[in-house]
Amino acid sequence: MNQLPRAAHHYVTAVIAIGVALFAVCLPAAKFDQPVLFLALLALSSMSASLKVYLPLTTSGSTMSVSYAVDFASLLLLGPHSTMLVAAGSAFSQCHLNSKERNPLYRTLFSVASLVITVQGTGLAFHLLGGGAHTQMSLAELARPLVGAATVYFLLNTGLIATAIALSTRTPIISTWHNNFLWSAPSYFVGAGSAALAAWFVGHAGYWVAPLTFAPLYLTYRTYKVYMGRIEDEQRHVQQTSDLHLATIEALARAIDAKDQNTQTHIRRVQMYAARMAKAVGLSAGEIQGIKTAALLHDIGKLAVPEHILSKPGPLTQEEFQKIRIHPEVGAEIIAAVPFPYPVAPIILSHHERWDGKGYPQGLKGEQIPLGARILTIVDYFDAITTERPYHKALSHKSAVGLLTHESGLALDPTLVRVFIDLLPLLVAEADAESEAQDAMNALAAVRLASPANGLAPGVVAPNAFENIALAHREIYALYEIAQSMGTSLGIADTMALISSKLMNIIPWSGSALFLMNGDGDALKCRFAAGVDAPQLLNATVRLGEGLAGWVAKNRRTLVNADPGVTFEMLGLPTTKLRSAVVCPLYVNDNTFIGCLALYHLEANRYTEDHRRLLERIAEQAGPVIHNSIVFEQTQEDSLTDPLTGLPNRRSMFVHLSRELSRAERLKSQVALIVMDIDGFKTINDSYGHHIGDRALREVSLALQGALRHYDLCVRYAGDEFIVVLTDCSRETAEAKRRELQERVGQIELEVRTGKKLRLAASAGASVFPHDGANYETLLAEADHRMYRDKAVRRGRLSATLAPGPEFMTDEPVPVASPMPLVLPQTVAG
Repeated sequence: MNQLPRAAHHYVTAVIAIGVALFAVCLPAAKFDQPVLFLALLALSSMSASLKVYLPLTTSGSTMSVSYAVDFASLLLLGPHSTMLVAAGSAFSQCHLNSKERNPLYRTLFSVASLVITVQGTGLAFHLLGGGAHTQMSLAELARPLVGAATVYFLLNTGLIATAIALSTRTPIISTWHNNFLWSAPSYFVGAGSAALAAWFVGHAGYWVAPLTFAPLYLTYRTYKVYMGRIEDEQRHVQQTSDLHLATIEALARAIDAKDQNTQTHIRRVQMYAARMAKAVGLSAGEIQGIKTAALLHDIGKLAVPEHILSKPGPLTQEEFQKIRIHPEVGAEIIAAVPFPYPVAPIILSHHERWDGKGYPQGLKGEQIPLGARILTIVDYFDAITTERPYHKALSHKSAVGLLTHESGLALDPTLVRVFIDLLPLLVAEADAESEAQDAMNALAAVRLASPANGLAPGVVAPNAFENIALAHREIYALYEIAQSMGTSLGIADTMALISSKLMNIIPWSGSALFLMNGDGDALKCRFAAGVDAPQLLNATVRLGEGLAGWVAKNRRTLVNADPGVTFEMLGLPTTKLRSAVVCPLYVNDNTFIGCLALYHLEANRYTEDHRRLLERIAEQAGPVIHNSIVFEQTQEDSLTDPLTGLPNRRSMFVHLSRELSRAERLKSQVALIVMDIDGFKTINDSYGHHIGDRALREVSLALQGALRHYDLCVRYAGDEFIVVLTDCSRETAEAKRRELQERVGQIELEVRTGKKLRLAASAGASVFPHDGANYETLLAEADHRMYRDKAVRRGRLSATLAPGPEFMTDEPVPVASPMPLVLPQTVAG
């Protein structure tokens, strides 16, 4: 009884209380001077109560029996007070004999109480209309009070029951009574007439003639039984047809919903939440069914929205959002053509309206928004924020409740938000239980062993229809994402990291690698590797025909489910946990082979022909992009490298030096610069040719690099000038390194002609940050100045008449003739 709506609960309680009160007051007045007749009527009423028909138009399990005729006869023969007991017995029997389901106690008490009230009301009407002892009245005299009493019996009996049903189902009382009980009025008058005849015969012809009067009652029962059976069959057929239509709608809605890789169960949860909430706020059965149908179809209008907008991971542009805003109108327009017996289209149209009037498409405010749409808005919003979407992460239920509370009175109906939050634990439990049951059914239906018919590997679980739809959508979206993102990263590593992350959505992998062909075309080098064990392959080289990548490079065909251990063993690497691989060739332009893309998995035989198809399709797009990345990295390297010596060039030096100076300033450390210039380099070029000058530059670069730490930088600055950048280097260390580098250059001998050798020499100057300058312009100028001072000193030492000059680091001025001006760029390329 606690499950009844509040109004129905109060009404049932009141009827039971009134019935009990009448029973208690009237029972003492009952006369049992004809006990045999009383017991016979009680037994006959109880037995006739089992001859009942169910009322198929109601949803409460109400029944109608012919016992009312016996109760009416008892009223005429024994009076209303004794008839209370007869009616109570028939009501109890009708509730429990031949019942399809067990009636709760409150329903039995209500039925008994309603008949007690009916009998007392009928007896009062019979008395007021002139009725008396049946033995003292002719049938003609009995007609007026009999018809009046039958009318009162009918109205009280059906009215009390119809009111209870209407309040329980939240439907109008008059329409419930009109649709479910008015048609039964003739049977009450037939029963009253039969009861009057039976009572008259009992009084004038004896008890044995009375049973003949029950023939019309039995015929009435059989007529209603057949009639109700046909109605029930028709209702069952209508219900089955309705269920079939709804199942078809649900299947199509789920198929549309399955296109979204993240919301395959979204509409099922929304439908369950909305139906439970609609019931909690007291909506009728038809309105609840309308909300359930609208929940299934609320996003059908998204068929008019491009997929890339629906799946966009970032914020929408204004134009894209305008495209999204049309889906409620499109959905409502589609559904408006379907003649549902309950409102559906208005709910779909308004499910994006806001309580504060700032929603769309009509800008409705407050209770202008249909109640069903307000319910749907809340449950749809909650499910959207608690599930993973391309444009946001899923929130916990606690965070979601906080957000609902914040939006209460703004976007959402505050009263309904409180109802939803109160129901939430129950809703989540039901959703979890339904999800587990559905998963179990799907797993039971999907597990099929491989066979030539289905093309599955042994033990592989076949996806169901909705998963196939979702997979197809994910494939389209992943290809779209890859196509969009290709070219956004210029380097090979960044490009491959992007491609491999997008691949995960449609092709499973535990490790991935990229092998690129070398310049000679006889081997491949691993330029990218990620995941389990694959990083061991990074920078490894395989020759054509060796390992999986070498086989693909030689045969130009994709390998599927090959053993990755072949490559690891060939390269002498530790045993890998990877058990299957799919390796696809990469081409560019006119089918020029540039390398291989490999995906690895921990499971054996993990890849299918469908995976091969997808990878080859992606490789068609990836090949040109990866080739562009190769060209970019090569161009970038060329732009930062001196082609003659292989040393970093001036641009590279400025990038490195700016970074090191910032670091030194932050850590309060020192950075040293050494500027070096080959002595007499112009004479070498003029006397022995530029090829000898080029050899000299290459030898000097090798000598300088050999004397530096791996994190120091040696740069060919311009012509015969070199610059060395020393990190964390004091003045004393810089001076020592300057002399060491000059000695190394001084040890270089070049054979310029047959039998003629030339020893090189270099002048050098050093400066130290922050003592000699706070920026690279000042440091370079100071080091360059000191290098020319050193050159002048070295020239003086070569003169036979010139005494040795001062040591390098003195502050005495040394005359320098026309030092080469230092040209600094205005901008530095990063």
